[in-house]
Amino acid sequence: MSMNLTATIKEIVHGVQVGNALAIDEAHELYSAMLDGGVPELELGAILAALQMKTEGLSELLGFYDALNERLYHLDSPVDELRTVVLPSYYGTFQQPNLVPLLALWLRKLGVPVLMHGSLEANGRVASAYVLRALGIMPCASLAQAQLALNNDKFAFVPTAALAPGLATLLGLRNRLGIRNTAHILAATIDPFGGNSLRVIGANSPESLAMMGELMLASGGTALLLSNAEGEPVVDPVKRPRMELFSNYERQILFEEEAGVTRNLNHLSQQHDDKTTAVLTRQLLAGEAPLPLPLVNQLACCLYGAGVTDDLIQAKAIVAVETGSLSAA
Repeated sequence: MSMNLTATIKEIVHGVQVGNALAIDEAHELYSAMLDGGVPELELGAILAALQMKTEGLSELLGFYDALNERLYHLDSPVDELRTVVLPSYYGTFQQPNLVPLLALWLRKLGVPVLMHGSLEANGRVASAYVLRALGIMPCASLAQAQLALNNDKFAFVPTAALAPGLATLLGLRNRLGIRNTAHILAATIDPFGGNSLRVIGANSPESLAMMGELMLASGGTALLLSNAEGEPVVDPVKRPRMELFSNYERQILFEEEAGVTRNLNHLSQQHDDKTTAVLTRQLLAGEAPLPLPLVNQLACCLYGAGVTDDLIQAKAIVAVETGSLSAA
């Protein structure tokens, strides 16, 4: 590569002290090399650690984002008139049931195509991949298999390596470095459909939420952004977070955060392992137990963002009828 890695590392480290960020073109060139395996291990570790220390600036994230999009493998949306909902699942849960598969399968039940992507492991947490496996749904081994699953079933789960091999390599460095890195931020932004998708992105801190909001505004992509303590793109079933839709360089608040709400959710088992969560998922899909009200609201947001209707009130009504709940309205 043509860039001077030593100078770039010094510039990033200097940014830790003074808050500067690489310019978009510099960040694009750097991350392109990182994704392509063009940065030696020692320098790569130093860069990732320095970025983690200083927190990535918007110009850096935009450059990284563009570099990633240039290297993404692409899929075709199975329903031309709808955006495919893309659910990134990389963190897993340990404090509550992992309801990302439930969200995905309810959307499919409502006729919306869904692509889930993420990690096959969760470092002691309950990964979405575990719950899907307990439901009899295995990850797609290739891009072609994912496209076939989308076309036939309107649902597919793919590991990151099938969509962005270079990004998967960077994500895998977490175990060696002991820290998350920029790849974990960018993984949530993956859009294999070239703009014809609704990405649902969960942030696990106010700072991450603000950062991701700035990135979505500046990039112009379509995304539903919400806060969740465990980082997965699904609402807290006890208390609805604020949910915002980003599209065409604009933001729209669809639901405000609830204040001081405590719900009785005894039907959500206190056991959060994959098999118990799979049983709960089947029950909630079949209507044998009430769907948590915040999740009903999120389904309405997804229908609206996916283009099922251009009227949020109508989206709420559709979900209220289909789930047997009046909470969406």
